[in-house]
Amino acid sequence: MKYLVFVFVFLTSLTRGAAQSGRSLHNWQLNSPDGQYTVHISQYETATDKRQLYYSIDYKGKNILKSSTLGIHLENQLFESALGIENDPSEWWCENLDFVSESREEIKNSWEPLYGERQKVRNHYNELVLKFTKFGEGNSLAEGQHGTSYDKRRSYEMHLVFRTFDEGVAFRYHFPESSNGLFLHIVGEQTEFAFEPGALAYYERWAQGPYSVKQLADWKDESERPLTLKLKNGLYVSLLEAQMIDYARTKFKLHPTKKNTLVASIYDNVDAISPFSTSWRLIMAAEQPGQLIENNDIVLNLNAPNVIENTSWIKPGKVIRSNLTTADAMECIDFAAERGLQYVHLDAGWYGTEMKVNSDATKVVENRDIDMQQIINYGATKGIGIFVYVNQRALYGNLDTLFSLYQKWGLKGVKFGFVQVGSNRWSTWLHDAVKKAAEYQLLVDIHDEYRPTGFSRTYPNMLTQEGIRGNEEMPDATHNTILPFTRFLAGAGDYTLCYYNNRIKTTRAHQLALSVIYYSPLQFLYWYDKPIHYKGEPEIAFFDKVKTVWDDTKVLNGEIGEYITMARRSGEEWFIGAIGNNDSQKITVPFDFLEQGKKYMAEVYVDDDEVNTRTKVGVLKIEVDATVVQLFELKKSGGVAIHVYPK
Repeated sequence: MKYLVFVFVFLTSLTRGAAQSGRSLHNWQLNSPDGQYTVHISQYETATDKRQLYYSIDYKGKNILKSSTLGIHLENQLFESALGIENDPSEWWCENLDFVSESREEIKNSWEPLYGERQKVRNHYNELVLKFTKFGEGNSLAEGQHGTSYDKRRSYEMHLVFRTFDEGVAFRYHFPESSNGLFLHIVGEQTEFAFEPGALAYYERWAQGPYSVKQLADWKDESERPLTLKLKNGLYVSLLEAQMIDYARTKFKLHPTKKNTLVASIYDNVDAISPFSTSWRLIMAAEQPGQLIENNDIVLNLNAPNVIENTSWIKPGKVIRSNLTTADAMECIDFAAERGLQYVHLDAGWYGTEMKVNSDATKVVENRDIDMQQIINYGATKGIGIFVYVNQRALYGNLDTLFSLYQKWGLKGVKFGFVQVGSNRWSTWLHDAVKKAAEYQLLVDIHDEYRPTGFSRTYPNMLTQEGIRGNEEMPDATHNTILPFTRFLAGAGDYTLCYYNNRIKTTRAHQLALSVIYYSPLQFLYWYDKPIHYKGEPEIAFFDKVKTVWDDTKVLNGEIGEYITMARRSGEEWFIGAIGNNDSQKITVPFDFLEQGKKYMAEVYVDDDEVNTRTKVGVLKIEVDATVVQLFELKKSGGVAIHVYPK
């Protein structure tokens, strides 16, 4: 079968990477507003008369990406016929793209999210759009460049869109609307990311998998995104995906022949009609790994603004999971009201066997002692909302029926379970389901393998998602110190915190600190715990007071896989979380983020074997100001949590 492949290859400089033969046709350069990022682009004619494009990226004068190809494979027999293609398909790789024009624009604004890790988000970037045409038979590069008329009915336009922010570089492929009604059957990409030898990647095979540190060699399979790497030149780089709404999920695999080179591997074929844009490919760099976290709003900036007009019903909060009986749910509602939580969740099983096609989520299964309406009504009297779990099998084909019913009952949200992820079809279905939930004023938590790409900016009723190896699998402390620099760059993560459960592999103070470090507007705090487990432990006051959304976020220090200290502000209060890995650590907490000249009180929650409680967490109060630097000696797998407020 014949097919057409458009491959765009970008090169910063012909002196970098493999030597090129031929001649340069066009050169472009795009800098970030602060001048720290530089993208060099060149169209090159090879010795075999093939016209290709190459790119590379520098950050603060150091190279982070060498000569790397970008490509998108289109297969469409009608398209081929219109272009008069009769050659062997291999001859059409990387060639015969005619440059038409370029446009540049600087965008500078800011916006206030409904909720987030910061009260205000800066959106400042330079954009370069390169327009290319693929001509039909009878049209040539010379004709196009010299203004010779050509038959527009036999040409197709493609744009390469680059945006350079102070926080990173993004690009995507765009196919504008065509009078031909261009049908796109995308069968793959050749988007590449080439690195200098010596790069180390924090490899994770699947969204809920463990991490391992690997060189860019001998991978057996793909790695998840975001993929964070430590380069030999001392810089940190992360590869991400943004605005993956109606495309196919991307992971990263090794190039089969090019050393130290990764290729964007999409899950499956994508069918679309122009106008159509692929998801954004995003590259972030930093001198310190914590800067990646502080710059992660770039993912939201690559998505459309909020489209929900009335957002008064969208309320983030803390949640506890209940056993599936009316009595247990009532007990959890009382506990939530006493301890400053906002939601109670009824998990899988309330409507029967979740994995069966004939599962019916319109009613409680007969063998469950659950009075759903009584639970919802009682929660409302206490100011506590109710979430329910629904598997995709029950959701599919029944969204209007279920969501209208849940709205009538008075439910506040739905946790989607075992969603299909990856393919173009299921990506589109899932995001359409979130839109549908918004029509019925229902909040959403997506579980299992789904990872965010910024859609919560456009539909903020999608509060959080799993896509993380959390406390359902009881990971160790070292894993927990990797997550902030990898998974949490993409957005909120539902880690399902535990506290009392004996299977956790960290100290209790470590778990307290995670509620600050791990951002999730819907934060589960007692996943395997029950109200009866609470025996008056004083440190639970930290969970009572901690927030789930923030006005400001700062990474005070950290190294991937070793430790991290973060401070987040809500109003005049600051919450600080610090965790170490499986080894003991000495952590310094500088308070220089506080307002100068002002006195504060700090309630410190730290592991203490001398405390006469089963949880062994001590609580102490100290006075601090912006000049204080506090040292903490963390136990193995330990942590410290701090609540700071004006004196």
